[in-house]
Parts: sequence; C-alpha cells; structure tokens
Amino acid sequence: MFKSTSTSLILLGVLAIVVGIIALAWPGATILALIILLAVYAFIDAGLQAVRAFSSGTAGPVFGHLLLGLIDLAAGVIALVWPGPTAYVLVIIVAAWALVGGLAEIFAGFASGETAGTRAMFIVAGLVSVAFGVVLFARPGVGAVTLALLFGLYSMIYGFSQITAGIQVRQVGTSVRSLSPLNKAA
Repeated sequence: MFKSTSTSLILLGVLAIVVGIIALAWPGATILALIILLAVYAFIDAGLQAVRAFSSGTAGPVFGHLLLGLIDLAAGVIALVWPGPTAYVLVIIVAAWALVGGLAEIFAGFASGETAGTRAMFIVAGLVSVAFGVVLFARPGVGAVTLALLFGLYSMIYGFSQITAGIQVRQVGTSVRSLSPLNKAA
C-alpha cells in the first residue's frame, strides 16, 4: 500500500514540475491552454444543462436550464474564437476576486476577538491581495502573463511538495514493515 501511494505522489510531483516548467517557459501557451480549458468546461456545462432541462418535470426549469446551456455554449464559442478578449476578461475577473477578497481579509483583520498575530496576518494578506488586484486592473495584459507565471511557480512548488510527501510515505512504509514482525511476535 505505502509503495503504490508513494510512487503515485512522486509521479504526480514530477508531472506538476514538468507542467510548471512549461508554464514558465511558455506563458503565452499556458494562457491559451487555460482559455481552451475554459471553453471545454463551458461546453460540458452546456451539455449538462441540456440534460437537466429535459429531465425536469415542469416547463419553468426547462426554459431556465436551456437558457443557461445556450449561454454556456456561447461562452465556449467566444472563448475559442476570441482568445485575446477572453484572457482579458479572465484577468479582470481574477483582479476583482483579489480586490474583493483582499478587502474582506482587511475587514476580518479588524474583527474583534482575534489575537493580534491573526489580525496582522489577515491585514497583511488583505493588503497583498488588494495590491495584486489593483496591478491586474491597471495592467491586464501583463496580468495575464503574470498569472501564467504564478501558475507555473505554484505548480512547481506543489510538485516538490508532492515528491517530498511521496518520499516520506515511502520511508514510513519501510518503518511500518520493519515493525510488523514485532506485532506478529506479540
């Protein structure tokens, strides 16, 4: 059990590192790949909305699900036909998310009942998120490349953590196997 788990963690880590290197080497291709994934997601969701529409017993949900399916279908087509504007919209969405999330963290930092360290971490994290959102709003073209590079860095860090976890699981498995004769003797 431990060997297969450790091997899968190590292989997952290696794959994540390879994806990270590709994202860092070709951020433009990474952005395009993310847009294609968005389009695929929209097409799958359009199909699921159609299935939900025709499995409903009343007319109200049928119309709503069909409308959502058509919107998803249009979003997928737009993403594939106009990848540049789609990337721009995605950056604006991430910028808004960072800005709103950062403001929420700042307000949470001033909430009563938290320790000073926790409040400081909320405020610092909120300020970083707000700054990131402002930069993305100010320079969305650079923001798209920055997001691709951050994705690459995150993927590499995640990969190294998975490899480390896989090695640790393998070592624990060896330790457990070496103790199993003691359990049989008792």
